[in-house]
Amino acid sequence: MASVSHYFLLVLVFLDSHAAQLSCLPGCTCSEESFGRTLQCVSITLGKIPRKLPEEFKQVRIENSPLSELPRGSFITMSTLEYLWLNFNNLTVIHLGALEHLSELKELRLEGNKLRSVPWTEFRATPLLRVLDLKHNRIDALPELALQFLVNLTYLDLSSNRLTVVAKSVFLNWPAYQKHRQPGCETEILSSVMLALHDNPWLCDCRLRGLVQFVRSISLPVVLVNPYLMCRGPLSKAGQLFHETELSACMKPQISTPSANVSIRVGQNVTLRCLVQASPSPTIAWTYPLSKWREFDVLTSSPAEDAALSELVIPAAQLVDRGSYTCVASNSIGRSSCVISLHVQPAQAAPTLHSLFSTSEGNAYVDLRVVKQTVRGIVLEWFVAADTPEKWFTLYIGSDEARRKEVVHVGPGISTYLVDDLLPGTKYEVCLSLGRQPPRQGRCVVFVTGRDHGGLEGRERLLHTTVILCAVLLLVPVGAYVWAVQAPCSCREWGLRCCPHRRKAPRCPPAVPEHRDVSYRDHTAVCEDGLGHRGAEGEGDEERDVEGDS
Repeated sequence: MASVSHYFLLVLVFLDSHAAQLSCLPGCTCSEESFGRTLQCVSITLGKIPRKLPEEFKQVRIENSPLSELPRGSFITMSTLEYLWLNFNNLTVIHLGALEHLSELKELRLEGNKLRSVPWTEFRATPLLRVLDLKHNRIDALPELALQFLVNLTYLDLSSNRLTVVAKSVFLNWPAYQKHRQPGCETEILSSVMLALHDNPWLCDCRLRGLVQFVRSISLPVVLVNPYLMCRGPLSKAGQLFHETELSACMKPQISTPSANVSIRVGQNVTLRCLVQASPSPTIAWTYPLSKWREFDVLTSSPAEDAALSELVIPAAQLVDRGSYTCVASNSIGRSSCVISLHVQPAQAAPTLHSLFSTSEGNAYVDLRVVKQTVRGIVLEWFVAADTPEKWFTLYIGSDEARRKEVVHVGPGISTYLVDDLLPGTKYEVCLSLGRQPPRQGRCVVFVTGRDHGGLEGRERLLHTTVILCAVLLLVPVGAYVWAVQAPCSCREWGLRCCPHRRKAPRCPPAVPEHRDVSYRDHTAVCEDGLGHRGAEGEGDEERDVEGDS
């Protein structure tokens, strides 16, 4: 009889172990621990949390898997789960509702994942949570009330993340910290609150002043796992420990300038300066009316801590450069600006008969650019500023081999022009003048087209490869935007060596006006090839012989 009962017990044990194996996931192991049943899935290809996990588990450990997210209701059937370890996976996002029904959870370990942020309000569903391990993730910010629902937390690890600036109010608002700071708590036996903040790229400027003060004031029972927090930046503070760092209070940018009114003559160089006192370091920008057409170098330096000097360098100033230049500085605290007035006086010269009748032409500022390339041509754009605005412009378009230049009159309100059907392997020059004046030096652009590879596809390759490799601007327009690169062969030798089969004596290419958005900013000079010419419609047909290059 005793042997029968012993056999019956063995059968029960076998059935119980067999049922346990059935409830375990394939590739995982299940075991009985002192605190309850454990599921361990380590180094298996588990891409998501299995649905309807048995409620019997007290601990779930999924590690070294391609698990990338925790969707809503991931643990809906596991209301008795106490330990959740999801270390060294590929977790990038925790969705709202992912921790629902985990009211008994005590430990959540998420070490070595790729989390950039955490839905902190989710911890409202885990009031008993005591351990939250987030080290070795990519978290770069903590909201002010991030810890408000972690009431019973005793261990928080945020080390080895990407935190640069954190307000001290994040921890002052932490109920677990407040509970230990209440009067009379020193007489109670309370467990220490462990906090890990080391190995983050802390930016020690004024924004971190509060946290530095908080770290210095921390005392038992709150304990830093590693009290030696180190500054990563700015350069003047890099390598300093928090307890060695003195940080100033934050302040809105304050701008000063040596002179708010600057007067020079045409052709002189001038540098406009603004000195900015600010903390944290400001971003400085200059604005002025012709910033689209006239781009100047800006030099920025730091003469002292919490100070920045910005210099706008204007070489060979023109009359068109006169006006108001605004230095704008901004940081996280605020924004300030300072206006500098630049006065450019005409160069002194004895009046002549010619100057009496061509004042507007002589003082005019002309900027002519190639702003766009097409399969068969280029688009020109210009800006003109003169004391007496002209209603009409004249374009002179020609090639090296043409005996005459094409003369095209452009009406008022038009500032762009399409030059179409260009020949391959040819140097072109385009000049712009006011009214019907002949072209003046410094108001021209010169470009060279590449070789003809034949067909549309070949021309497109020509625009984007040959032009960049071979084209050189031979004329540097005064006051105009130019583009030039080293070429494997010079433009003067283009027809002899680079393009031996180019056509001879081509006709001047016609031009077609194009109305377009003048905000287009692709200022690359373009060379193009073409197969023929066609007449322009709606344009004046007057042509004039122009001797020389310009």
